[in-house]
Amino acid sequence: MTAVTDVLSRVVIVGRPNVGKSSLFNRVYGERRAIVEDEPGTTRDRVEADVEWQDVRFRLIDTGGYETDAENVYAPLIVEQIKTAMDGASVVLFCVDARDGLTASDYDMAEVVRRANRPTLVVATKADNERRELTGIAEASSLGLGEPMPVSAMHDINVGLLLDEVIKLLPADTTLVESDRVRVAIIGRPNVGKSMLVNSILGQQRVIVSDVAGTTRDAIDSEVDTPEGSFLLIDTAGIRRPGKLGKGVELHSVMRTTTAVERCDVAVLVVDGTDGVTSQDMHIAGIAMEHLRGLIIAVNKTDLWEDPEERRAWAESQMRGRVTFAPWAMVTFISALTGQGTRDLLKLALVARDARRRRLTTAELNSALNKAIRDHVPPLVQNKRFKLLYATQAGIDPPTFILFVNDPKLVHFSYRRYLERSIREAADFDGTAIKLVFRARSADDARS
Repeated sequence: MTAVTDVLSRVVIVGRPNVGKSSLFNRVYGERRAIVEDEPGTTRDRVEADVEWQDVRFRLIDTGGYETDAENVYAPLIVEQIKTAMDGASVVLFCVDARDGLTASDYDMAEVVRRANRPTLVVATKADNERRELTGIAEASSLGLGEPMPVSAMHDINVGLLLDEVIKLLPADTTLVESDRVRVAIIGRPNVGKSMLVNSILGQQRVIVSDVAGTTRDAIDSEVDTPEGSFLLIDTAGIRRPGKLGKGVELHSVMRTTTAVERCDVAVLVVDGTDGVTSQDMHIAGIAMEHLRGLIIAVNKTDLWEDPEERRAWAESQMRGRVTFAPWAMVTFISALTGQGTRDLLKLALVARDARRRRLTTAELNSALNKAIRDHVPPLVQNKRFKLLYATQAGIDPPTFILFVNDPKLVHFSYRRYLERSIREAADFDGTAIKLVFRARSADDARS
């Protein structure tokens, strides 16, 4: 199956914190893809989505709020992200607040936009009545970046008119290329090195990296072509223990991480090699299991090991003892700091994705299951014995098998695992979850 990935023009939304950039992004995109809160500075990284207006497709990019507050540890990192986003922009949407008026940060941001030398539309946000429209236009005009357009993302006022102007500024030579990218979600606890791993693979500061736990809040998509293949990397927020979850932004971050897992082929669980596998790591791995995704456990920070051979043996033994619910998960050892092991990680992601697309013929599947049943007769359950009539593979991504049986209630969970292992032995499904569905069917139906 080949996915189509567009080489799209980029429309970048910029502005100071809390002027409604993410609300505008979500209104255009059509769902709450960017986190929206009344807390300034909620968006830190770039958030991207492909959208369409009047049969024209483009990539919409939300950025962190521009500020130069010396007390904000993220400010310099966010500013660099904004500048990088504008470097590749076809159109810049410079948002200012029509309700609160201009601030010194708006004028500073205007100078940054001016230096970027990109087609720019000034957007006076929160203009939900005539007075705010008029004052917003009057004030924003003083920035010297053209006539502002008043909009209200919350009330969907003038958003369509804004998009009409956007597509007029877009180049007409957007083309389509065929690509088959492996979608990889990087998941894990806070501060285990997820963003650093993404940057190590990309070879650039595409995602903000900080030693402060919880730096990444949104799920960030990055496309990369490597000698190993083409990938879509999804960096996610670190998931804390349930008792440590805060309200608002923290809760939204967990939801975004879960959504990222839902749309990936393979989840890479990054584990701190100095701590080993924790109960929270197992909880996060369970999210990938629940959504039947591929799973790779990447043991990070191996550069800190004084005795690599001894620590590797310890880590492998610990994982075998703790991640018993996913014995098929692949394990690799990396250092996001030095880049060691990242190429092997990408190769494993390809293997896991290929396993998700593997098919068994009906003859191969039934032969493997019948042999398994002969070798290990199903146990009696309430004086009845499970009987397999026949089986077939119903789909891929994940590999899904339907087993027609006399009574699904007679299949004990331990025997279910045994049958799954037998299917895995018949074909190499290492690296991915598989799905077994048991359906009741009479012997007469099976013969007909």
